[in-house]
Amino acid sequence: MLLSSQRQNLDHAIWPATAHDIDGDDISVGGIPLAKVADRYGTPVHVIDEADVRQRCRAFKAAFAGGEVVYAGKAFLCRAMARWINEEGLSLDVCSAGELAVARAAGFPAKRVLMHGNAKTPEDLRAAMDYGVGRIVVDSTAEISRLAALGRPAAPQRLLIRVIPGVDGGTHPAVTTGTEDQKFGFSIASGAAAEAVRRVIEQRGFEPVGLHCHIGSQVTSIDLFERAAVRLIDLMATIRDEHGVTLPELDLGGGFAVPYLSGDAEISPAAVGERLMAAVRSACESYRLPVPRVTVEPGRAISARAGVTLYRVIGVKRGLSGRVFVTVDGGMSDNPRPSLYGANYTVRLVGRRATVADRATTVVGRHCEAGDVIARDAQLPADMRPGDLLAVPCTGAYHHSMSSNYNLVRRPPVVSVAGGNGRLLVRRETESDLLRRDVG
Repeated sequence: MLLSSQRQNLDHAIWPATAHDIDGDDISVGGIPLAKVADRYGTPVHVIDEADVRQRCRAFKAAFAGGEVVYAGKAFLCRAMARWINEEGLSLDVCSAGELAVARAAGFPAKRVLMHGNAKTPEDLRAAMDYGVGRIVVDSTAEISRLAALGRPAAPQRLLIRVIPGVDGGTHPAVTTGTEDQKFGFSIASGAAAEAVRRVIEQRGFEPVGLHCHIGSQVTSIDLFERAAVRLIDLMATIRDEHGVTLPELDLGGGFAVPYLSGDAEISPAAVGERLMAAVRSACESYRLPVPRVTVEPGRAISARAGVTLYRVIGVKRGLSGRVFVTVDGGMSDNPRPSLYGANYTVRLVGRRATVADRATTVVGRHCEAGDVIARDAQLPADMRPGDLLAVPCTGAYHHSMSSNYNLVRRPPVVSVAGGNGRLLVRRETESDLLRRDVG
């Protein structure tokens, strides 16, 4: 007989830093019981542990002392998050005019903003240059021409050139970005990267400051980051030899794995920092290059474990095979990752004490898709019933940011918790919000 999930210890590899059990009945995050959060704000609701976010920012800053840590805003961004990132001394990566608008609204310093994206529109680039962002990551020859056509800024626009290092991150194909024949960056192997560098160097109004790469998301091997770093330093040496230009920056992207289930692999900031910096110094010594400032771009690794999503159970049914389905009031509109990548999650009953043993349960969403599954084989009490409250940890990255209105379901709110207080960061959508854009 399996022990009830409420009597198992919380695994802080997947739960927020401040999470702890309350007598087997509930979980407290940020000093507030999750059932209390659900009662006040309704469900579904995304809960963000502010202390956890700040703690992970500081861990990366310490691991890359002397370098630069850039938070990848695509993971989760709102004005409060931008302010936390700024207060912790990180830079911010945005990949659209919309994300930049959030940064501007939060007063994020322009010089610490990177504009990213493989297909930046003229609107994106114009917004970036108008705000005076510190660097733009160039991803195509069309982008170089587009930037030139926008005119010369008062000071040369600082650019990073994104290259394909030819390193497979060993992750899901949908989040593998460092291999050949995909949409991101310029290939080193084909010579496209060298040609892009030449064009940027020769174009007036640009200041090439470094190379950039990203090998994928949920990468579990530090060896792969080291391999990418060495290949980019090799290209930096070639650029020096051919153009007499020594690039001062090396951006190795992010994608550091975090666990979603107990026992999943992860990469700690301290480990990746120590090994990456050693690999960069060694390679630079071999090529007689000055060591560039190393930049990394953690997004998920900072925000994922700070997040918990709360759902109410709507129904329970048993299939012909005996499989038990628990349906909740959210799903793929607030967490598309299971349907996109086959991701699986830990699920915990909160708000009442379980009195029976656990059984394997499939937790599914409310949407009209068979693929709307939140967790397969989750261990939940056998007496689950409508009205129960479920908590899903490690939902602070790529949940709110990827949410949708599928079936015209309203997107949930985001609530931060800290020091025993809850604060609404993003309100729940209303039916008026849904209809406001429908002007036909």
